[in-house]
Amino acid sequence: METSHFLQYAVMFLAAAVVAVSLSKRWGLGAVLGYLGAGALIGPQALNLTPDMSQASELSELGVILLLFIIGLELSPQRLWLMRRSVFGAGTLQVAVSALALGGVALGAGLTWKPALIVGLSLALSSTAIGLQTLAERKEIGSQHGRLAFAILLFQDVAAIPILALIPLLAAPPAGALAPMSEGAAALKIVGVIAAVIVGGRYLLRPVFRIVAATQISEVFTATALLVVLGTAWLMQLAGMQMSLGAFLAGMLLADSEYRHEIESQIEPFKGLLLGLFFLSVGVSLDLGLVREQPVTIALIVGGMLATKALILLAIGIGSRKLDAAESVRLAAVLAGGGEFAFVVLNLAQQQSLLDAAQRDLLVVAVTLSMALTPLMVIASGKWAATLKRAPTRDFDRIEDNKPRVIIAGYGRMGQIVARILRAQHVPFTALEASVEQVDFSRRFGSSIYFGDPSRPELLRAAGVDRAEVFVLATDDPEANLRTARVVKRMYPHLKIVARARNRQHAFRLMDMNIDAVVRETLLSSLEMSRLVLEDLGMDPRLAADRVEQFRAHDEELLKAQYLVYDDEAALMQSAQEAFADLERLFEADAGDGTPLLTE
Repeated sequence: METSHFLQYAVMFLAAAVVAVSLSKRWGLGAVLGYLGAGALIGPQALNLTPDMSQASELSELGVILLLFIIGLELSPQRLWLMRRSVFGAGTLQVAVSALALGGVALGAGLTWKPALIVGLSLALSSTAIGLQTLAERKEIGSQHGRLAFAILLFQDVAAIPILALIPLLAAPPAGALAPMSEGAAALKIVGVIAAVIVGGRYLLRPVFRIVAATQISEVFTATALLVVLGTAWLMQLAGMQMSLGAFLAGMLLADSEYRHEIESQIEPFKGLLLGLFFLSVGVSLDLGLVREQPVTIALIVGGMLATKALILLAIGIGSRKLDAAESVRLAAVLAGGGEFAFVVLNLAQQQSLLDAAQRDLLVVAVTLSMALTPLMVIASGKWAATLKRAPTRDFDRIEDNKPRVIIAGYGRMGQIVARILRAQHVPFTALEASVEQVDFSRRFGSSIYFGDPSRPELLRAAGVDRAEVFVLATDDPEANLRTARVVKRMYPHLKIVARARNRQHAFRLMDMNIDAVVRETLLSSLEMSRLVLEDLGMDPRLAADRVEQFRAHDEELLKAQYLVYDDEAALMQSAQEAFADLERLFEADAGDGTPLLTE
């Protein structure tokens, strides 16, 4: 019977995840919101398909543990030390100020100071799982606001230890209990476990993985990786600490090892599945009946928590001088909601009689709703930031007449290299860039660059395009690139234009305008990589260079031929197939003269 229930739950969860997540992704809402919605739908307040979620909830916590382990693999101790100001500076400030502000609101709502402090601390924390998963889906973990969000979340995980230890201290101790002694023993146990994880990880994990890797059995390697993650998480749980913190420490200790990428690839499938189960269980736990009974009270709690934390995070982001206003808003959207650790804190506070059951249930629902709102807030903040960047935030710069010989439109990766070479050759040029952030960043390094849209005729006149000899079109946005090319070609037909192309289709559209020279941005670097690969495979360097040059010339001819039929997909595919066959015959003919392709 239990097996039947297990299979029923497994089928139900998988079906809900497949349908809901697919729809959520198609609507642009992200996977997290799909999991949460699916959980709420199959939960006891809707279809009531999950009478017992206790076992599934315990299993779903492994998703968060594996997530923190993989994050730890990306962070070596040296890198963590470099992040110490963000982790302990911004993290401490966010938790402390948010806890005081939210605790003050709870105090004003009628709670005494001890329950108010616990409420403030629990609501000050954010969801590590939802925040990092949402950033990963949007490829924003490496952004400025993503790195600061990760640092704050990391401190919150560390802060979980003293918060858990604080709750029994605030509760009234039972008669005859030796609280100070027991708390001291608990503190020693925590220190001992952390020391054991660090020492064991540094001196034992690498030899163990070296021995396991020598067996060349992938199943054993996977089992070892899971043993390390779950073992450290279990040790942390025995010490009364966050299991995810132990997994993070284990990952961090393996970050510099030669097995990091292999371990990550083995753990990744388990992490994704169990993390989805975690989001489902959060959705199932949402008490929709309580929402219907007290909608105003819950809305006030959720709104107050989001607004308070958002304002504090905005101040931290702007005050850090690392984020502008738009990035600070995106930081606030990621971290303003509540977190899964609040459930643990609130349940423990209720067990210690600091909160009654009704207060705990109300706060749990509010935290769950705020977690569900996090992906929506991230999407909304991203769209708002995009519109903010598209609209100029200041007037275009006034350009000094320095009689440039070259105009560079776009001062990104390619434009900067062209500018550096021209400067070294003492060739006067004027650089135009439509991104305020790029202009301000480049000026910090002494670059002579002007803010403005190079497709604006009045800006081109002010830049002295009529007196220039060459126009370098290096903007990375294909549509802006084409728009500028159209304007320059119409107004200054005498000017030679060297244009950057994103791909072949972009190159064809530039060729439609009779641009003098079209440079595909990845072609030359790809050819250079191919030459190095051939040399590493044993080919003579001169022969490798000759083969790459043959391919380049052949591809240039192919580009011209395909330009004539690029709007005919069938003809384009046939042209590509014929060109590949011609290239094979060309290389085979070279090999026929006795020249070896690769040396043994």
